Amino acid sequence: MPVRFRPAAVVAVCLLAAAPAAQAVELTSHRAAYRLVLDPARPNQDVESANGAMLYEVVDRCGAWTVQQRFTLQVVGRSGQAYEMSSDYVTWEAREGTRLRFRLRQATDGTVTKTIAGEATLDGPGGTGSARLTAPEQREIALPRGTLFPMIHTLRLLEAARRGDRVLAAPVFDGTSEDGAQDTNTVIAGRLPADPAVGFAALRDVASWRVRIAFFAPGGTGQPEYEVGIRYFENGVADELKMDFIEFAVAGYLAEFERLPGGCN
Repeated sequence: MPVRFRPAAVVAVCLLAAAPAAQAVELTSHRAAYRLVLDPARPNQDVESANGAMLYEVVDRCGAWTVQQRFTLQVVGRSGQAYEMSSDYVTWEAREGTRLRFRLRQATDGTVTKTIAGEATLDGPGGTGSARLTAPEQREIALPRGTLFPMIHTLRLLEAARRGDRVLAAPVFDGTSEDGAQDTNTVIAGRLPADPAVGFAALRDVASWRVRIAFFAPGGTGQPEYEVGIRYFENGVADELKMDFIEFAVAGYLAEFERLPGGCN
């Protein structure tokens, strides 16, 4: 889930992209609102408080998925300095995983600091391809073999979780960086059975997994640039987030959830 929650993360490339699932994963079209707070479990030496919200919406359009994500976070440093981060992220992704249209706008205290827009194509799911940016400037970026787009990654992640796989790694391109596909490593914890105590009735009969996804600069080694922890239900809904920005970390809690109509019917 940009900031991307980074809605993305990725998978063990060509082999994984070609691996059949024992049972098809069906992602639920939905709208989810998350309350964001400073993560108390993580030391945040320079940050006194952080509060905000994220709205995430995904809809199955039969031949494609559309995603909208809006994110706002107010941060106060221990020195008393305060600022507001915000982002608006929109994508259209073909179901076969070969086309992605994207637009990202980020701002600090109301001043736009980054705008990225364009379209990416692959010669096949998990294949090579390119991204053609129209903003901040017109240019083309090569995408390496194994690249996956965000929603295809979510499907592959849940398929891997169902198989009992524990680690996935591959490049992912989601349109949030001018540097191209980011290398990722995903760790999947054991399956959690359906829990009648879950706060939303639509999720109480659904199994879930906790995953942690680390994002690295292309070809990078060492420490990740960003990490996110998510509890994913097997229908693609997330209800617990941990977003580690390295300097500080934010916890996200599902505050509102609504199923949306989608699919080919």
